[in-house]
Amino acid sequence: MGGKYRITGDKYPRMRRPRSRRKLVLASIASVVALGLAGWGALQLIDVFTGGDRAASAADREAGCATAKSAPARVLPKPAKITVNVYNATPRGGLAKSAADELKKRGFRIGKVGNASATYDKKVPGTGILLGAPAAANGMFPVLGTQLKGTTPKTDARRTADVDLILGTAFKKLSTPKDAAAALAVLNKPAPTPSSCR
Repeated sequence: MGGKYRITGDKYPRMRRPRSRRKLVLASIASVVALGLAGWGALQLIDVFTGGDRAASAADREAGCATAKSAPARVLPKPAKITVNVYNATPRGGLAKSAADELKKRGFRIGKVGNASATYDKKVPGTGILLGAPAAANGMFPVLGTQLKGTTPKTDARRTADVDLILGTAFKKLSTPKDAAAALAVLNKPAPTPSSCR
């Protein structure tokens, strides 16, 4: 070429190719991935140096669940192991004997049967009172309570293992054998596992 377009010297101009958009997109994606990996690595390092609080809390929760699952169920006495004294605190006659006979059919041992003492005679407004030693509150009371709804548990200073069932003015009849058996089955059922352990 001649004239003003004449090339002189040993250097030649190079024409650049237009940059590809694909390379720009790939470069930006690679940088985002690299930043994400760096952030994740930083979090892992922080977790290692702080003692892994999340892992510790998960381990504590699992340990608590294992303790809850391994807790022994409460053992309730069988009706045959419970001696019941039946007393009538109502003005109606014959209730203590009929209730005692029915409890005997259901497997309870019957002790004394008769009228309530002056302390309770005609002074029990509900269906009845369960009266016994403090040790009866967690065993014999719940089992005997399944036979008559609405009874009020009360402890006294006795040292014997018997329990008094004092029939109140609202007493009509004992629970049906079916209802009593269902209530007893609920008592003997183990406690459900906490929802956080499932």
